[in-house]
Amino acid sequence: MSNTPHDITEEFPDDRERITALKTSNGHFARLAEEYNEVNRQIHRIETRVEPASEDVEEELKRKRVRLKDELAQMLAGEMKTQNDAHPIGADPGDNPRLRGLGQT
Repeated sequence: MSNTPHDITEEFPDDRERITALKTSNGHFARLAEEYNEVNRQIHRIETRVEPASEDVEEELKRKRVRLKDELAQMLAGEMKTQNDAHPIGADPGDNPRLRGLGQT
């Protein structure tokens, strides 16, 4: 049993700036992050005996937190991958076989 809250920025410390940016630019990400933090607060209140709940309720909340964390992690990874794939450093668009020959007569 852990009595320490698992804030989303503590779960992904290397992505703090990215999380902040996504919260302001992506409504779906912002809603998921807020839901994650609310579920996390509920679990913390249960674990510290501030808010009584059955073990079943506590376990379901923990499963929900894991699902939300996984979805947030996928969005963070997907967003970073998409950005890097769009403009890879040092890439020559001519290296893309789909673009070869375009603009040539």
